[in-house]
Amino acid sequence: MLSRFLYNFISSFVILMFIFIFQTIWLFIDDFAGKGLDIVIIGKFFFYMMPSLTEKVLPLTVLLASILTFGTFAENYEFAAMKASGISLQRSMLSLIIFMVLLGGVTFYFANNVIPASEQKIYNMRRNIAKVKPAAAIEKGVFSDFEGMSIKVDDKYGEKDRFLKNVIIHQKTETNVNSTVIKAKDGELISSEDSEIIQLVLKDGHYYRDVETKDNEEKRKYPFAKSNFEIYRMNIEVPEMEQDLEEESVSNREKMKNVSRLLKDMDSIEEDNKRIVTAFSKNIVIRMGAFAPIQKVDSALAQKIKERTRDTTSILTNTNASKPDSIEDKHIEFGNVVDLFEDWRKIQLLDNAKNSVTNLLTSIEGKKIEMDKRYEIHRRHIFSLHDKYALALSCIILFFVGAPLGAIIRKGGIGLPMVVAILLFLVYYFLGVFAENYSYKGNIHPIIGAWLSSMIMLPLGIYLTQRATADRGMMSFGSGFDRLKRFFMRRNKKNTSL
Repeated sequence: MLSRFLYNFISSFVILMFIFIFQTIWLFIDDFAGKGLDIVIIGKFFFYMMPSLTEKVLPLTVLLASILTFGTFAENYEFAAMKASGISLQRSMLSLIIFMVLLGGVTFYFANNVIPASEQKIYNMRRNIAKVKPAAAIEKGVFSDFEGMSIKVDDKYGEKDRFLKNVIIHQKTETNVNSTVIKAKDGELISSEDSEIIQLVLKDGHYYRDVETKDNEEKRKYPFAKSNFEIYRMNIEVPEMEQDLEEESVSNREKMKNVSRLLKDMDSIEEDNKRIVTAFSKNIVIRMGAFAPIQKVDSALAQKIKERTRDTTSILTNTNASKPDSIEDKHIEFGNVVDLFEDWRKIQLLDNAKNSVTNLLTSIEGKKIEMDKRYEIHRRHIFSLHDKYALALSCIILFFVGAPLGAIIRKGGIGLPMVVAILLFLVYYFLGVFAENYSYKGNIHPIIGAWLSSMIMLPLGIYLTQRATADRGMMSFGSGFDRLKRFFMRRNKKNTSL
């Protein structure tokens, strides 16, 4: 059984890897075609992509190989012969269970060491290709993020795609807000091997820019600035043009880290987030003027004030005692402190308070956007850490889903087992994708997001294993119909007796 499973496992892995590689070629063909890149560089890129594809291929391979193996055994009545000889399903699966545990350990090592290295190679290679070939970073028909701006062109032509047609540029501020829009009919990328500057020359276009002002009245009068131009030049600074495309300069993304580095960076990111929030909170409290610290008063000065207050109180007491009883005591009423000022001063105070509150809200909103990004980075690290363990365990879980399922459907070959395996894998895969996106945004906890697909498949594997061990089908429709039939027969007897 182990040899047959290994044969199905290896053949399925090769076929599925071949399919996924072709899918990857179609995804990245626009980034490399016509860019003047060496075929060796393109081949290395797809070679580095293979470990990342293994993360998707391996669970599907385990599921398909287990269904094929056990489906063939059940179809040829080999399980019936084993049971007749006193060999149970669990005993026949013992060697495969040991193999799957070893495969889970190898998978974890692969996810912890090989996949991070390949992700680092892929990211840096794409980044370096975009630097050497600036036009490669600009895609036709869609907005592309490039050097702090978003650029969209309808067409690229000429040598190395240096000429652009119908250019739209959205320039971004430090807070990632689109404040400037530039439209031009034609554009050209001019670069030199001796210069670190790429010049983008735009021709026959328009320039729009939002006017930033603190006065709302001025904002209504002059909301934006607009101008037309025949030629507009923009300088874009890039690193050296002649460089090794396989140079690795970025290694701080979560998918490029192993378990030990993820644990270390998670703690440092969490501490940094707490420190930034604490410092910002103190700054806001100080700007609000709330909880101002009470200054310490000199004890000698306090004693003198106390003695003077005592003397003044005794004088007032004697004075009040000499007054006739007909004179009523007067009470001091306290009102709003703003009423103490003149009207023009009141307006000035209210305007200052309004501006202070507006500035505080703007600062808080900007800090909220910054902290959301930092919290998302922290959640990504947590998800990446648990995803490595979940990938290793998912291979074992999907084996216990596929093996009893193959014994239940009793069908070998590529037809029905392939369809069932793909359907189950699609459920597993899309659950993982949705959980990953939701966990990145903070809608669910990253730990739950990493384990969600495995947690859903685990009860299914237990249920199918129990059904296959008891030699039952996937669902006992016959027993259900029998129960319904007995129920209606009892009701008919009751109605007849009445």
